Amino acid sequence: MNTLPNDPHLLVSVVNTKLRDFYDSLDALCDDMGVDQDQLVLKLLGADYTYDARLNQFR
Repeated sequence: MNTLPNDPHLLVSVVNTKLRDFYDSLDALCDDMGVDQDQLVLKLLGADYTYDARLNQFR
């Protein structure tokens, strides 16, 4: 996750923007960016954000 912000609140903003503008799923984002999906989800879960696949965003 070197290309993404370390702060979870900045991270969720960047990830949600990328999901909205470029990717139709979290899987696609992680595959394309070379990000470990489990690590990303756990980092954001630590700040009380969870992924909603129906909305394709963290909330």
